[in-house]
Amino acid sequence: MRYLLPDKRKHRGPHPEDERLFAESNWPTLRQAVQDFCWLLNRDYADKSALKLVGDHFALTQRQRMALMRCCCSDEARRQRRARQVSPENLPECLLLLDGYNVITTIEAALSGGVILKARDGCFRDLAGMHGTYRKVDETIPAVQLIGQYLDDIKIGPCRWYLDKPVSNSGRLKQLLREIAQQQSWNWQVELVFSPDGVLTRTPEIVATADSEILNRGPRWFNLAREIIEKYIPDANIIEIADDS
Repeated sequence: MRYLLPDKRKHRGPHPEDERLFAESNWPTLRQAVQDFCWLLNRDYADKSALKLVGDHFALTQRQRMALMRCCCSDEARRQRRARQVSPENLPECLLLLDGYNVITTIEAALSGGVILKARDGCFRDLAGMHGTYRKVDETIPAVQLIGQYLDDIKIGPCRWYLDKPVSNSGRLKQLLREIAQQQSWNWQVELVFSPDGVLTRTPEIVATADSEILNRGPRWFNLAREIIEKYIPDANIIEIADDS
């Protein structure tokens, strides 16, 4: 009989192989792989087919291929995403909807030295995966506090968090967010829904997310994780293999 060991991780930090896989000596190869992958996407190749072609050609590991997927998009996708992006100067007093896990895990990863990818559309994305379960780590409360501090600094209006109801421990995270917000007098609501993506792609409000699927489907959005990392986490492990100019 096979037994599953309990998840005892205390950090959202780097994978043991990340130091080698994403060392600066590998950046030239990864940058060329990004260029080739985007070239294929611009010619309407399917994501999976294009990734296999490029990944096999450069002998990339599974984790490096995941990084390519999270860094890359076509020129048209980048243009459309940026056309709907909202700057911090236009946010005061606005209602902001937060893609909860997407934002929190990226800040947690940045605080714990995990890989942060500077993607082609200007977003910062992590390589963490929850696999249906969210586990609170040492960086969770500091991450929430940084999010709240930043939103308070730019004088955001009310915030409405959305968490995936099917993900284990979402209820506990909801309670934690509400407790911290109450302590700090932040105007936050937290909702558990079966599909945050479905809610966030249909809303007329501004969405804080770096989720590519949500961004592709048209909402106005705010690059919250990148703003926080650049302002508060100067020593974040940012991997620059994609041109976001």
